[in-house]
Amino acid sequence: MSNIVVLDNGGGLIKAGHGGERDPAVTIPNCMYRPLSSKKFIHPSPTAASATEDLTSAAVRRPIDRGYLINTDLQRDIWAHLFSSLLHISPSASSLLLTEPLFALPSIQRATDELVFEDFNFKSLFVADPPSLVHLYEASRRPYGLLSETQCSLVVDCGFSFTHAAPVFQNFTVNYAVKRIDLGGKALTNYLKELVSYRAINVMDETFIIDDVKEKLCFVSLDVARDLQIARKRGKDNLLCCTYVLPDGVTHTKGFVKDPDAAQRYLSLSDGSRSQPSETVKDMDRTEVMEEARDRKRVDLAKNEFDLTNERFLVPEMIFQPADLGMNQAGLAECIVRAVNSCHPYLHSVLYESIILTGGSTLFPRFAERLERELRPLVPDDYQVKITTQEDPLLGVWRGGSLLASSPDFQAMCVTKAEYEENGSARCRRRFFH
Repeated sequence: MSNIVVLDNGGGLIKAGHGGERDPAVTIPNCMYRPLSSKKFIHPSPTAASATEDLTSAAVRRPIDRGYLINTDLQRDIWAHLFSSLLHISPSASSLLLTEPLFALPSIQRATDELVFEDFNFKSLFVADPPSLVHLYEASRRPYGLLSETQCSLVVDCGFSFTHAAPVFQNFTVNYAVKRIDLGGKALTNYLKELVSYRAINVMDETFIIDDVKEKLCFVSLDVARDLQIARKRGKDNLLCCTYVLPDGVTHTKGFVKDPDAAQRYLSLSDGSRSQPSETVKDMDRTEVMEEARDRKRVDLAKNEFDLTNERFLVPEMIFQPADLGMNQAGLAECIVRAVNSCHPYLHSVLYESIILTGGSTLFPRFAERLERELRPLVPDDYQVKITTQEDPLLGVWRGGSLLASSPDFQAMCVTKAEYEENGSARCRRRFFH
């Protein structure tokens, strides 16, 4: 077993394991939480084991906010639990490969170095940025592909805190060309909380439950205007309506989709618009609405489930149209075009042909197809657009780190504890060429 620990320290999830292995040994949420049944904050268990825990209305504390480390004491607690109880390693006998978001402030870098060398006494440290690791992993998977031959790609990382479009050239991220949207999985979850709380039932405290709703039921619309029309229909004509059952704390501690088959009906929609209902159907709808309004007064108090219709596609729509949330920022397609235009013109055609999608928010169904549709009109006709989604967007960065850690030159690239003590954080950081 390798004595190099690869740690992808994301805002949402921590992926940790030993260098050279294909998958991380541990994946846990990067937070501490306090369920209603507990008086103190507890460490998260690996995601597979937490299926039995009741996280209803759990309070959450995160060490990373908007992508950057703001609470080193909390991060220290989480890492200490991770290294001792889950990975069972001795930091003083191990090297650490750590991922760090782009454009981290020097003060944050200094705090991270203190955490690694002074609190945990790691033998040596290498800091990498996620886009370069994703590029490295994808190039190794296709050694004779365009990406390997040109050593050039555009990594679109839709993460927990924000979304980056980052050109990578010869394993180095081209920093001056990176573009960012301040919108990630956390903002989408919060927006879904607001929509559900306003329309159905108050879920503003249910972070974990609404995360689950987003992952299981949201999708990217290929025709927003058409889907909005379908979402207004009633009964079986509404192919988007589905029901999510909240946990009751007795028979089940996890929420679930009431009818999984009904939740998949949107996949049958073609690009053509559906016919409008006739006047008689509209009259019937009117009486149904009146009856439903009467029923709602009776059953709302005991309600343990809620329906989702247009929320399912309006939430991921924010990545493509941030202006709908009141954010003065470009959508993802325009963000990619700006990133490419910031590079040398010789690279443009290659970058458009080697777009790599990574990060949890790219897991929405039809994400790549919608992005290609939005991108094509913005790109010159003589350039091809080719978008590749990683086989596992959540683990792509970690696998790239594992690959780098298994290379024979890795130890020579690291900063040792002795070098850190002699030169300090700022001079050591120059080696990582960020």
